[in-house]
Amino acid sequence: MVLWTKLTVVPHIKLRLKTLANISNENQSQNDNKADEKSDIDDSNSVPLVTVKSTNSLNKSLTRLWANNKVESLGDSKLGAKERTTDRSTDNSIHKDPEFIVDTQGTNTGASTPNGTGLGEKRKLDADEKNRRRKKNKGVQKDPYESPSTRLSDLGGIESCIEEILELVVMPLKHPEIYLHTGVEPPRGVLLHGPPGCGKTMLANAIAGELGVPFIQISAPSVVSGMSGESEKKLRDIFQEAKSLAPCLVFIDEIDAITPKRETAQREMERRIVAQMLTCIDDLSWEKNDNKPVMMIGATNRPDSLDPALRRAGRFDREISLGVPDDVGREKILRILCKKLRLSGGFDYQALAKSTPGYVGADLNALTTAAGMIAVKRIFQEMKSRGAEKASKAVAESDVDMMDIDSSLWDDQPSEKKLQWISEFLEAHPEPLTEEELSALAITNADFIEALKKVQPSAQREGFATVPGVTWKDIGALDRIREELRMSIVEPIRHPEFFAKVGISSPSGVLLWGPPGCGKTLLAKAVANESHTNFISVKGPELLNKYVGESERAVRQVFARARASSPCVVFFDELDALCSRRDEKQSEATARVVNTLLTELDGVEGRKQVYVIAATNRPDMIDPAMLRPGRLDKLLYVELPTPSERLEILKTLTTKTPLSPAVDLEKVATHPRCDGYSGADLASLVREAAVSALRSVILSKTPDDTLADEVEVTSAHFETAFSNVAPSVAPQDKKRYDSLKRLYTSSS
Repeated sequence: MVLWTKLTVVPHIKLRLKTLANISNENQSQNDNKADEKSDIDDSNSVPLVTVKSTNSLNKSLTRLWANNKVESLGDSKLGAKERTTDRSTDNSIHKDPEFIVDTQGTNTGASTPNGTGLGEKRKLDADEKNRRRKKNKGVQKDPYESPSTRLSDLGGIESCIEEILELVVMPLKHPEIYLHTGVEPPRGVLLHGPPGCGKTMLANAIAGELGVPFIQISAPSVVSGMSGESEKKLRDIFQEAKSLAPCLVFIDEIDAITPKRETAQREMERRIVAQMLTCIDDLSWEKNDNKPVMMIGATNRPDSLDPALRRAGRFDREISLGVPDDVGREKILRILCKKLRLSGGFDYQALAKSTPGYVGADLNALTTAAGMIAVKRIFQEMKSRGAEKASKAVAESDVDMMDIDSSLWDDQPSEKKLQWISEFLEAHPEPLTEEELSALAITNADFIEALKKVQPSAQREGFATVPGVTWKDIGALDRIREELRMSIVEPIRHPEFFAKVGISSPSGVLLWGPPGCGKTLLAKAVANESHTNFISVKGPELLNKYVGESERAVRQVFARARASSPCVVFFDELDALCSRRDEKQSEATARVVNTLLTELDGVEGRKQVYVIAATNRPDMIDPAMLRPGRLDKLLYVELPTPSERLEILKTLTTKTPLSPAVDLEKVATHPRCDGYSGADLASLVREAAVSALRSVILSKTPDDTLADEVEVTSAHFETAFSNVAPSVAPQDKKRYDSLKRLYTSSS
């Protein structure tokens, strides 16, 4: 009974409200002519004529439901536009506000918009606009399998890899009829492997962009799920989608994350994922897919960690290695990267490529970015200088200090001055720069040279030593050794084409041996600095490990890094600790390390521009197999310096030492006490003489005195140093080295 009463009351109220709305519209039209007279009447004086309120929540709900149905029924009827607008505005106002209030003038508060459009119609227009935009956005929504915009023209230095992948992937996708006609089973997948940043993902995207077929890109870690069976279901759904989109291309990045070796897998879930992956790949055969090709490309930088079943024929048929590019490849990559840059001046791509050994494509891209940042800083400095020149006249007439617009070098200025310049520049140029101002702005070759100091190749972030700062000028004497090292290592790295013309392709190894302190390590540092190449310094004992197999793995890792960053110089210090003679006295672990080192020096893979320098004091302790031609085939004896060589070494060591004019270095070098001195002994002699001179000056000063520039090393100080420095090589040791020299004289 109560419900029936409410249902009958609601239409009655609605009819009364509609009548009041019509009366309100008539009153409004009559009062339009009197709008100017009543403009001063305050809104607060208006008294509500009729107020209708919902009695309870049920009545309110029924009212809203009735209003919605009313709007729809009115929209389908043939009522006039004016009546439809009035009814909808009234109904929507009731739907929006349960307290419908009509003022003394008959104006419906909230029944219409200021421009006279009903709220109901306005909302309908807004809804239509949203639907139209939604349909438009839906129409331009990006296809998840759309081909990338990358093209093969964006790649450089990997022409051989592109040729292989065109043969293995593009031909089956573009012309499957050839394989169907001949009955040849086409390849199913290609595995791309190589160090990070060499272009594996970019190559896959470029192939998909050239083909224009659906491209399904899978990130391997996203497949793994925490729920049991969810990962396998994701793989099945992905490959089922690929079969429905055939012909298409499937790319799995970081595939080693979901296909590790099952025998070393830690959890059963990993084994199930590998098994599901293998099954899904087998289901992509032409017989099971109505002769529609689905090609696969996998990418990883850890190919040895993949399950062997994945790398067999019929799954990933071919493996393509993308290594670190050589200087020719780096030059091509730089030319492609610099196409989008505004360059000026003489830009030498070849010289820049030779200065970036070990750089992959990502490193070269970072190099161009760093060069651009340096150019922006330089451009800002130039614009600041131009502004300073223009403001010079105004500054001369004002009280502003000239230091405020000084155009000196940016790097020489303090942070406060830099911040002031930036603020002044932003205030002087609030708007974007004009074409005339931007026309002279470009990146120069000097910006790239400066960027080389800031960008480190990704391969050198671990296990590589910084290129030493030692040069040939820091080494006195040893002219014969320097010439041999230059022809054995420096020139083959700088000009490999010269050696290729005479048939010299394999790098040689050099063994520096002799008494301690004669400059063997110093020579290796100078070679690395002179050749401007990568440098790996290995202390012999540091590769040894107490766990079985770890020492051999460390040796392999050193050469793997060197090959990835070739040309590279590997320096083994104290080689006798790592590669001693293999006999009954040595342990099996030592023999395995020696065997691994011999294999890496001259094995099946080859060294590929990996140059080896070793240093030792005991060549008789090194395994003879290390000294054969093809390994360490050049033995250079670094002997004790002669009197003339001692003079050159003393001149080099005393370049920064204040010597008295009375000091005769030739007399010091030929002094009888200098017999048997090595280069390290002479360095100790100069240091002791300088300390003796400094001691005499400091002891004669009072605490309040300052140390002036009157410190000089005299002959008396050298005499004092002679009494404190003794030869590090004993006479009997010298005789032993002389006998070893006669033994290896044919190679030294």
